[in-house]
Amino acid sequence: MDDFIFAEEITETQKISLKPWKILISDDEKEIHTITKIVLSNFIYENRKVEIYDAYSRSETIEILKEHDDIAVLLLDVVMETDDAGLLVARDIRETLKNNLIRIILRTGQPGSAPEKDVISKYDINDYKEKTELTTTKLFTTVMTALRSYRDLHLIEKNKKGLEQILESTRRIMQFKSSALFADSVLNELIVLLNLSKEVELKDNKVNAMIVDTSNNQFNKIASKGSFENLEGEYLFTKSITDKLNKAISLGQSYFDHFDYVGYFKNENDMVNLILISSESEINQYDKSLLDIFSNNVAVAFNNVHLTHEILDTQKEIIETLSEVVEKRSKETSNHVLRVAQVSRFLALKYGLPEDEATKITMASPLHDIGKTGIPDSILLKPDKLTEEEYEIMKQHTQIGRDILGRSTRPLLKAASIISYEHHEKWNGKGYPNQKKGDDIHIYGRITALADVFDALYHKRCYKEAWPLEKIIDLIKGERGEHFDPKLVDIFLENIDDILGIVKRLS
Repeated sequence: MDDFIFAEEITETQKISLKPWKILISDDEKEIHTITKIVLSNFIYENRKVEIYDAYSRSETIEILKEHDDIAVLLLDVVMETDDAGLLVARDIRETLKNNLIRIILRTGQPGSAPEKDVISKYDINDYKEKTELTTTKLFTTVMTALRSYRDLHLIEKNKKGLEQILESTRRIMQFKSSALFADSVLNELIVLLNLSKEVELKDNKVNAMIVDTSNNQFNKIASKGSFENLEGEYLFTKSITDKLNKAISLGQSYFDHFDYVGYFKNENDMVNLILISSESEINQYDKSLLDIFSNNVAVAFNNVHLTHEILDTQKEIIETLSEVVEKRSKETSNHVLRVAQVSRFLALKYGLPEDEATKITMASPLHDIGKTGIPDSILLKPDKLTEEEYEIMKQHTQIGRDILGRSTRPLLKAASIISYEHHEKWNGKGYPNQKKGDDIHIYGRITALADVFDALYHKRCYKEAWPLEKIIDLIKGERGEHFDPKLVDIFLENIDDILGIVKRLS
């Protein structure tokens, strides 16, 4: 009797190992390496251990960073083969390697040779510590804070890549008029999306996937990948598989179940198409977000509806997700970025910008503070007034935001990069980071600046109570031609009732 061949099924008991966080120690003293490794030997953050690399000079440090572009934290000595070797490394990382994700913690045993204020101002580092102050607890908390910041930046970078991949994937799959070629392309793009998440290590990480239609009241495979590819009939549609597909039909929607994703698509003729993905690594929240968004595009494609509006919705959803990361981390009042977006849209239209430009500002402005994910919690969440040094670090969020978003060629993300970088410039030239003046400040930045300040003052923050409306209006009047574009201030004051309606609706 022939052996039956069934599709491989993924079990929740399969052992999955999370990749460790990579930390690089760059110091010419071996004792520092030894002590640091001892302190971090049992370090675990988000169920991931640490993997430590050693470098003893500037050249060794750069070589390791070239080989491992996913190192999360660099513990960097200032004085190695030269008095400024560590500072040169910091410059090389940001300017030559173009690595803006790695968190750089400068450690020095000779603080006089590299004063903290000068170093923080001139070099793009994330923390400055004297070796004498780095007790076991201090080192532990410093690394923990740096990893948390790296995680947030890494998530944003992944989401940006995911957004670009979704847009590119959708463009590609729409080129196919044949349903079979279209379905095959959809599966290829889904697998690419899942490969964006690489936090797990598996010897043979496989993704099994297929698209099924339900014509004639039965399941029919129209495209497949992995172990589903060479199976048909009862060998493919086992009880386990059909149970998963029937569950989606019963729910009338897509669902996730640990290692499985079943996408549910119902067209205008009530025909149901299903996508089943079974992965050997558990489908995480990031994967779910990408799959949900991409699946929306696939549903539109299945119905052959014009793609433009769905792409805009997809972009909006990604951007709102990214902005929520900032809101939650900086403990902003709920819906702050949504209110800023809608007030910005209102001002843009009243200013005379065309509809497409107003829409672009609406979708891009929620990312105005995305760079704050690179600011330490001790500064970002401080309830008291910041010191001069802390304020200089806080101001770096505009540069960080531009670095995160500026590499994209997508018009929407380019607009978000401009807003992130310029929304703290002032009409009188006394803002930051570049002291731009008047019309030299992009209109996107000028509009978002006014909307952002108004909403921040109108609502309670961790460091202040909400201001009375009269006080806010007096301030905005006083900043006409100083902080804010005079024309925008006039528009704002003439339409204050409408703006309040927007704000209250989203509060």
